[in-house]
Amino acid sequence: MIEPHAPAPPGAPPHWTGPVRLPVRPGTGRFLVLVCVFVCAACGLVYELELVAFASYLIGDSVTQSSVVLSVMVFAMGIGSLAAKRLRWHAAVGFGAIEIALALVGGCSAMTLYAVFAWTGGWGGMWADGPRFLLVAFSLAIGLLIGAEVPLLMELIQRIRRQDAGGAVADLFAADYVGALVGGLAFPFLLLPFLGQLTGALVTGTVNVVAGGALVLGLFRRDLSRRARWTLLLVGLTVLGVLASAAALTGDFDRAARHAVYGEDVRVAVRTGVEEVVLAGGTDGRPLDLFLDGRLRVGGRDARRYHEALVHPALSGGAHARVLILGGGDGMAAREALDERGVRRVDVVEIDPGLIRLARHDPGLTAANGHAYDDPRVHAVTADVFDWLRGAPTAAYDVVIADLPDPGITASTKLYSQEFYGLARRVLAPGGRLVVHAGAVTSRPRVFWTVAATLRAAGFATSAYRVLGHDSGFAAGPDRSAAGATRAPHDWGFLLAAPAPAAPPPLRLDRAAPRTLTQAGLTADGAAARRTRIPGLPASTLVHPRY
Repeated sequence: MIEPHAPAPPGAPPHWTGPVRLPVRPGTGRFLVLVCVFVCAACGLVYELELVAFASYLIGDSVTQSSVVLSVMVFAMGIGSLAAKRLRWHAAVGFGAIEIALALVGGCSAMTLYAVFAWTGGWGGMWADGPRFLLVAFSLAIGLLIGAEVPLLMELIQRIRRQDAGGAVADLFAADYVGALVGGLAFPFLLLPFLGQLTGALVTGTVNVVAGGALVLGLFRRDLSRRARWTLLLVGLTVLGVLASAAALTGDFDRAARHAVYGEDVRVAVRTGVEEVVLAGGTDGRPLDLFLDGRLRVGGRDARRYHEALVHPALSGGAHARVLILGGGDGMAAREALDERGVRRVDVVEIDPGLIRLARHDPGLTAANGHAYDDPRVHAVTADVFDWLRGAPTAAYDVVIADLPDPGITASTKLYSQEFYGLARRVLAPGGRLVVHAGAVTSRPRVFWTVAATLRAAGFATSAYRVLGHDSGFAAGPDRSAAGATRAPHDWGFLLAAPAPAAPPPLRLDRAAPRTLTQAGLTADGAAARRTRIPGLPASTLVHPRY
């Protein structure tokens, strides 16, 4: 909150002894202050977006985490503005100290959050919530420091040349908002793709401390005592040294933290532009684990169990010459579809071209998917599945397989909406079938049956079933955040659907023997899933997601 600077009454002396002595003309000085406002605003928004991105990646549920970060930070900015009133009589040294603290806290926030998540997230108990508490603490600290900037900058710009409060506020906020725009665009389009989250935050801290130090020690140096100048200079250089050292160590730190999160068998870790893909094991007889943005997508011993349950019941009991796989860029659902007699074409629609490249060429992943992409019947398309369905031909497929991220992940709720299933229904041929992975039945029955209610609202009749698994499954957040076997799902739930007014499709296997699935087991798993039914749940839509 900024106090209005009303013109002083006649005869009332200002609270400073006189105009600041500048090494440049007043007009140039005002311009340099506004440039610093611009840079500080850009850095502040980068810190904010970096916390939101890390929270969504490490903790999951991006809507909740974004709301926590933004609300706490805005609240803290108000408190910081009020607290800064006590520093107005020492605006130059106060602003310099705040910029040094903000550069250190904001620049190191990403690395600290990742370290706590990597090395303590699996300890369980109170340590499981460590990243959440630290996220709130960083949001509070950064918000307090950002909030204190503007009142002090207002004081400094008024010291250069006194003007009416409205004009000063307009100039200051114009530079602030333009800087926020640049910072907001630089984070996703420049810092994140080229530097990554860790180095990007450290570089931002460096820019922050250099801009603040240059303004105070360059423009307002005559307003500082000799002791204050040397103190700010030495502390600022120390912070720059800390940030530079951390930047030099990010490669080693990232590798060590990745091994702490994913284990020692990590072979591949790449950021594709869509997501982070990590492959662990998969060679020398070791089971393959595939992680997408920190979530276990294919888990060792259970990969075949999951994909057989997803694919084979849908391909049984009717025509299945033309198969559409939504997601499933790893190629494992395609492998199971190709194993069925009568399949003539398999179209895979995957948003991440980097995952498809790995599925074509990585030795561990190609072994796991049976070199499915080498089969001429498989055709891969890189596209957002929702947008692709909107332009897909009508009645083009006998079977649609939705091998998509968990419905509990906020970013994927549109792929479990009534509108999405309406589009999927349109591309099904008469007598066609849709199968959906709908999350864990046992640990999250409400989410599972909300998917069922949404399918019914889109005009499908459904049959529910589940299969048990050994690994942690497809958790709604990164698997390490689940911290404890009791909180991890131990099954996968599926919904086999046919367009109404047809009856719910039967759970049957036309093939004699998938390796892990039997007719008796499928029937029993269907009965087990039905016993968890929660009636009366509303459907999820684009404008009112229910997951």
